Amino acid sequence: MSLTDEERTIVVGLEIEKAQVAYNEAVWLMEKESWSGAAGRLYYALFHIVSALLIHDRHAVNSHKGSHILFGNYYIRTERLPKEYGALYSQMEAIREEGEYNCTYKVTQEELQQKMAPAKEMIDTITAMVK
Repeated sequence: MSLTDEERTIVVGLEIEKAQVAYNEAVWLMEKESWSGAAGRLYYALFHIVSALLIHDRHAVNSHKGSHILFGNYYIRTERLPKEYGALYSQMEAIREEGEYNCTYKVTQEELQQKMAPAKEMIDTITAMVK
């Protein structure tokens, strides 16, 4: 799909909005002690902010796996963004998947609390890059 510059700006803005909403939902779910739900929303916040960056820079986002690969290749390996962001993105995907699909795995408050501030920093950093 080819976007005009105006369309790209609109889509990037929508992705940023989705990232911010998902992050706020993660905060709300943590307040309710819904750790698995919060982990899912936090992962999606990162997915949408990474999508905003990729779309901004004219990369096609076709899947979750594809977004991880492109993010790693164009932003982490090139050191445009800190390697910790790549690790956080991958960790949150793994936590979300385990929390959603593995009935014996329990997302903990501690592991999730450790991810909140770095995730917010990543969202804010990428938002500033694409605005």
